[in-house]
Amino acid sequence: MRVVSRRGPTAAPALPFAAAEIGALQERVLAWFDAEKRDLPWRRTRDPYAIWISEVMLQQTRVETVKPYWSRFLARFPTVQALAEAPLDDVLAHWSGLGYYARGRKLHEAARAIVERHGGALPADPAALAALPGFGPYTTAAVGSIGLGLDLAAVDGNVARVLTRWLCREGDPREAKAMAFFCEVAQALLPKGRAGDWNQALMELGATRCGPGVPACLGCPAAASCRARAAGRQNELPPRRKAKERPRLHLHAALVVRDGDLLLARRPDAGLFASLWELPAVEGDLSALERLVGEMLGGPVRVGEALGTMEQTLTHRELKITVHAVEGTGGEPKAAAPYVDARFADPAAALPGGLSSATRKALRAAWRR
Repeated sequence: MRVVSRRGPTAAPALPFAAAEIGALQERVLAWFDAEKRDLPWRRTRDPYAIWISEVMLQQTRVETVKPYWSRFLARFPTVQALAEAPLDDVLAHWSGLGYYARGRKLHEAARAIVERHGGALPADPAALAALPGFGPYTTAAVGSIGLGLDLAAVDGNVARVLTRWLCREGDPREAKAMAFFCEVAQALLPKGRAGDWNQALMELGATRCGPGVPACLGCPAAASCRARAAGRQNELPPRRKAKERPRLHLHAALVVRDGDLLLARRPDAGLFASLWELPAVEGDLSALERLVGEMLGGPVRVGEALGTMEQTLTHRELKITVHAVEGTGGEPKAAAPYVDARFADPAAALPGGLSSATRKALRAAWRR
């Protein structure tokens, strides 16, 4: 969960730090960040557009995964104008493999809004930023502070964990009430004029030193001000949250080959793997898969042996796909529910919207034999 403080001219929250200690804390943390920050490609640019792309890609995605995608995406869409003018299918094709595809659709929608409302430049106004598609509180604060120099405090899970330990605060920091409190704290601690560096420094601390396990307090620039460390409770705060059990989704997918091409089907614009192409698949038994492919090809088909299985953890579910060889006759394929399009195509070729990452893994599993 990522939120940002939108406090008006209300009283700052009571903090266990005197003004002099806050100043010293800011100085130590910023000096540490200046000297020790990771060399990430989006930190080598001051282009608000490039920073925006990185922030969206980094949501729910590992840094090492994002690096090559960010570079390729900017090479294809170097400006807001280029992104706005590109077909959505092209954008989704360059997003394919990153997951959480709604982010790609919102990027495209926001780029068009930026061109229409702001002449192609990200607006240096918090309210105008927040009004753009996909600009929730965290994105508004992160892009506003890092890319546009606005004095906005961004709070993500890493920052909330850092602040939990600094304040020795009980409870789950990800609960809504706690996050609202941390937004106020973050705004009160914000060094004016260096908000972007400060926000990144706290995120960096949470990612590299003050992680969810045992924190690396030795050498931490905030150790002298950390109330949890002073109380010997840095290893127990915040409390571990029990992982929720994800429902399991088992799909049976069809591998149908014609003249070297595979039968692929396109998902609708909403739902799981929205707008992307995949092997036709069903949740249920093999007779349902037989009916689906038969309807697509307009003729009888036979589901054969299982060629391979892949498993992938998604945000809200555990996904398993078993790929089966399917033989059949018929004419040109047509769409059948829940799909909106179907065709024979080379999966390595450029497809509108691209292949889902799960389909790529399923194909690798099927051809591993």
